[in-house]
Amino acid sequence: MNKKVSLKDIAKAVGVSTALVSYVLNNKEKEARVGKEIAEVIRKKAAEMNYQPNQLAKSLKSGKSFTIGLILADISNPFFANIARTIEDEAKKYNYTVIFGSSDENAEKSQDLIDVLIKRQVDGFIIAPTERAEAQIENLKKAHIPFVLIDRYFPKIQTNYVITDNFGAAYQATQHLIETGFGAIGMIAYKNGLIHMKERVRGYKQALKDAAHGKSSLKEVTYEMASEEIQDKIDELINGKQKIDALFFATNTLSIHGLKYLNSKRLKVPDDVAIVCFDECDAFDFFYCPLTYVKQPLIQVGQRAVNILIDKINHPEKAEEQVSLASDFVIKRSSIKPTN
Repeated sequence: MNKKVSLKDIAKAVGVSTALVSYVLNNKEKEARVGKEIAEVIRKKAAEMNYQPNQLAKSLKSGKSFTIGLILADISNPFFANIARTIEDEAKKYNYTVIFGSSDENAEKSQDLIDVLIKRQVDGFIIAPTERAEAQIENLKKAHIPFVLIDRYFPKIQTNYVITDNFGAAYQATQHLIETGFGAIGMIAYKNGLIHMKERVRGYKQALKDAAHGKSSLKEVTYEMASEEIQDKIDELINGKQKIDALFFATNTLSIHGLKYLNSKRLKVPDDVAIVCFDECDAFDFFYCPLTYVKQPLIQVGQRAVNILIDKINHPEKAEEQVSLASDFVIKRSSIKPTN
């Protein structure tokens, strides 16, 4: 059986003190004023020697489990999958392990996950909350369990959160369609009370109002029946009194459902209907027409959420932080008016 590598072994290999190695591998080199170069050498040597920290001893000493509970709305959605990967990578820098769970936009399932993870003694949570989860968030606050909300938050509850500027991104997307020359712009969104969806709808409506561009053509579908309901909503938009010539999908999942149906109807993008999607998706690469989309700052959202959470775990008295990040808007052929 191979002998387990210790801090002393690494110190001997690098030619520094054991204390110095301890500071670096516990991410305390700044406090100890350890130079960046020597810290890098120590980390590299620890990796080469396959050093594994004694997590149990570390937990007993610090009173922490060095685990984070991550509850996402839908892990199958590329948006959440990519954020999860960023959170996992960022947490690793602090020697934290992430335990994942997917609520599937179900408040009861979300509560079950919170209960399980609390029993696992996670040090804190990063949560994309579901609708009707206000009581869960209030209970975490009362229990003084550190947490950060991502993607959504509850305006009436003071919490840490990191979100995208949904209003600004939706406003810009709609404004682009207006300025490009499309006359009737429809939008398909989820029918729920979550703030991020409400803000996307508000941005769409405000852009139309500011440009005096007619009434909004908003259609809403439920999360559970989206793939079926979206077909009826698209039919209403393309066959209604105010026949649309542009369509704004409020999420990448809605975009995929909608594009499939448009294909089945033999409607061409952008000739018959222009398309803008909120958020990107790898599946878009296989669509015959390059799609215009809102590019959310996924890496920044994940990194900031971890940084804020770790800071809150280490400094419980720290005030809550509310972070709203701007998105990029990527214009492709799907929203360019055809020249006939």
